Amino acid sequence: MPIDERTQLWLVRHGATEWSEAGRHTSVTDLPLLPAGESGARQVGELLSGHDFGLVLSSPRLRATETARLAGFPDPVIDDDLVEWSYGKGEGLTSVQIREMIPDWRIWTHGAPRLDRQGDFAPGEDVEEVEERLTRVVERARTSGVAKVLAFGHGHALRSLAMVWLGLPVWQAAHFPLYTGRVSVLGYEKESPALVAWNVGDL
Repeated sequence: MPIDERTQLWLVRHGATEWSEAGRHTSVTDLPLLPAGESGARQVGELLSGHDFGLVLSSPRLRATETARLAGFPDPVIDDDLVEWSYGKGEGLTSVQIREMIPDWRIWTHGAPRLDRQGDFAPGEDVEEVEERLTRVVERARTSGVAKVLAFGHGHALRSLAMVWLGLPVWQAAHFPLYTGRVSVLGYEKESPALVAWNVGDL
């Protein structure tokens, strides 16, 4: 297949929420967008206008589907594999608070905290589990038969997805911050999967 006919995967991180602005880890907690997040989602729509997407996917979480709707995509295909990293006992906590339980903690190296200070257990995902489900998203895009796939999702999950696309270890995503209400593009450079654009958001 000629290079310019290979599928691109466009990524949109949802607009700002109360917890994303405060640096609190948000996975299963279904928060709405802040007014600034709604405005950011509409700006995403302006960035995406004029592009033809043969497949539009979204995480089922409200902050992702609302971003899709406000960006002009009210009926995305829901893909559970696009949900945010399950943080276990880290849900709702900042990195500083989690490091009080687990020194030097980072999601990329430690995975989700499973125990709190009292030893109570909560399920969460490790790196391998996240990589497995996001590999399915990449395969879905690459076998879709369309030129451009658009996916609305979350910070840590989309950063991990980009690493899977590039064939890099997921922990390398630590070097690729992704901000709310931004657009990124995954594609190819000659024979190699490539990062075509990252964190595009200024009009």
